[in-house]
Amino acid sequence: MDWRETYRSRCVSPEVAVQAIQSNNRVFLTGNCSVPHKLLDALVARAPELENVEICQALTVAGSEYVAPEMQGHLRVNSLFISANVRQAIWEGRADFTPVLLSEFPLLFKRGILPLDVALVHLSPPDEEGYCTYGIEAGLTRTAAESARIIIAEVNQQMPRMLGDTKVHVSEIDYIVPVDYPLSELSMSDENNADVVQKIAGFIAERIQDGATLQTGIGAIPNAVLGFLKHKKDLGIHTELFSDGVIELVEAGVINGRRKAINTGKITAGFLLGTRRLYEWADNNPAIELQRTEYVNNPFNIAKNPHMVALNSAIAVDFTGQVCADSIGTRFYSGVGGQMDFIYGASLSEGGLPIIAMPSTTTLRDGTVVSRIVPTLKEGSGVVTSRNHVHYIVTEYGMVDLYGRSVRERTRLLISIAHPDFRDELTHAARQLNYI
Repeated sequence: MDWRETYRSRCVSPEVAVQAIQSNNRVFLTGNCSVPHKLLDALVARAPELENVEICQALTVAGSEYVAPEMQGHLRVNSLFISANVRQAIWEGRADFTPVLLSEFPLLFKRGILPLDVALVHLSPPDEEGYCTYGIEAGLTRTAAESARIIIAEVNQQMPRMLGDTKVHVSEIDYIVPVDYPLSELSMSDENNADVVQKIAGFIAERIQDGATLQTGIGAIPNAVLGFLKHKKDLGIHTELFSDGVIELVEAGVINGRRKAINTGKITAGFLLGTRRLYEWADNNPAIELQRTEYVNNPFNIAKNPHMVALNSAIAVDFTGQVCADSIGTRFYSGVGGQMDFIYGASLSEGGLPIIAMPSTTTLRDGTVVSRIVPTLKEGSGVVTSRNHVHYIVTEYGMVDLYGRSVRERTRLLISIAHPDFRDELTHAARQLNYI
């Protein structure tokens, strides 16, 4: 049968497609800016007919309807990286959080630790041979989809065609839902904290050498760092995600990947997280190569690139160098993501820079300003990067290297980059702990 006939025969409405989901099924939901909104809406409408359907996901740029209180007993989210839309449901015990390294996220499905019944995916239109691509979210999705018994796909006329390990033939898709709507967008700027972000980015950029390979993670700081690199040469990208900030540097010839040891000449990533400008630029762009996350985030693949720069953030860092990045005390906030994969990978890289960057303070809901550098982490806080793995810590007051330093030395270094308003208080606490 010609693939076009196969395609037409499998086209259905979202409402018909989600009839394949049954009670007690485990469903994978592709995420980031690639959430299949029509299918998700249809599943929410069908939910009262279902019981105990588990939805496995990472970060999703979407609404919270599918984790609303009335979904209890029908749909239950199991988030492997917490996004804002499901955070309240997790805090209230109406959704679950499963901690996992991003490099191992797809392997939970492949190895049958979390067997999948259905995968809800979001694809670009087929080419002349009948191959769609997983579009802007290939890294986390491809292995999960291959592990599911049933694949239900939105095929979107506005989904970019991405190159790399991204293809899926229409014959592999059980239900096809043709759609045509703009993808979700997510800006990486932070206008409320712009001055602080720029200062941090400046410290980091000073250390980045010509020929370095960058992880450009989520958030305003990695995006800001790119703005300081216009005078650099032969930079490469190997990252779980990238955003709009790379476009100007690629077009200027600064990012060309010539000195990368693997995937030379290519921007290597798992997914895109940005705006429509990025999606249009990335469409069928031969400079970009999306790969499975278990490949991209493998620390030993990361380490192959010399001068690997890993840029990650934190909620708090204690005097011993423990980095909390996934929780606020006992309240789960996000997840490990790719932080540990890239911090470890960069530390093994020749001339690598494993960096944790954060503003020196944060403001609580009641307006209280608190230091992110703390004597000890809050009870229940999760340690994402351990004191044994930590290297560089950066705030707007400087950049220090903790690797190979004693706890006494670490304490003094961290206090030196804390906000001046908290340094006396932190020094007193350090003496009470007998750290200095």
